[in-house]
Amino acid sequence: MNKEYLIEKWLKDELNDAEKEVFNKLDDAPLNQYIIESAQHFKASHFSEVENFDTFRTHYRSTKASVKKLNWFSPLLKIASIVVIGLGIYFTFFINTPTHIETFASEKTSIELPDHSKVELNALSSIEFNTKNWDYNRTIKLDGEAYFIVAKGKSFDVITKSGVVTVVGTQFNVKQRENYFEVKCFEGIVKVSSDTITRNLLAGDTYQILNGKFKEGKTIATAPKWKVNMSDFEAIPFKEVLSELERQYNIQVTFKNIDSNRLFTGTFVHNNLENALIAITQPMNLTYKLSSSNLVIINGKEN
Repeated sequence: MNKEYLIEKWLKDELNDAEKEVFNKLDDAPLNQYIIESAQHFKASHFSEVENFDTFRTHYRSTKASVKKLNWFSPLLKIASIVVIGLGIYFTFFINTPTHIETFASEKTSIELPDHSKVELNALSSIEFNTKNWDYNRTIKLDGEAYFIVAKGKSFDVITKSGVVTVVGTQFNVKQRENYFEVKCFEGIVKVSSDTITRNLLAGDTYQILNGKFKEGKTIATAPKWKVNMSDFEAIPFKEVLSELERQYNIQVTFKNIDSNRLFTGTFVHNNLENALIAITQPMNLTYKLSSSNLVIINGKEN
């Protein structure tokens, strides 16, 4: 018997026993029965009659096809979302993760950058840079003090909390401590910018901002003294000298009856604490005492 003929008679409740037996064997008979049973519990204030069975069948098939399409597309959306999130995590944590290098008190280290530029870090200092895009973005974040030998190439930027140093290929030293920012150019040309003060330094030029005051100067040195285990100072407040002593020897310094802002000019060595203490106290007419392995007390004369 024709399937459509049977369904049409079934809707009109006109099937005889033989036709019912054939109808119940149809593939979609359970669905058809479910429709009838559900309809018995449905009430509506407004209704419209289906004009004929062909209209009903067309509507049903279009709805069924639509549902299948959505069910097929939904898993693909989930998979695509997982792939996008996974790629985002990969690029964030693996591709763009910067390299971070730091030194501890009384420690120095040397680093070779991807372009063979070299950085030497002084004690208690750190640098951060990205090796993945280094060829077109030679940028380093510095906290502390470092000596740079920059290979020729694109612009090379050293970014600190106090200012930015920009070069193409040169040798220079950058010192950035609390209230103390200093750049010394030993070769080539260095551009330094801090707040509204911008200068181009040639070999032998120095740039300094100390406690908010700007100062330019000259140096005859060809490299920073700390590279050969010495710290040198020219008219620097004594408290900065003591801070550097603490960094180089990993000690704690306390003082009594001392004007910590008094200016000091001189040097101290990094490999002998007694000699270093003599070098900074005798010119200032001060005394010192080693009270333990990591505590030093410096005294001034009592009035």
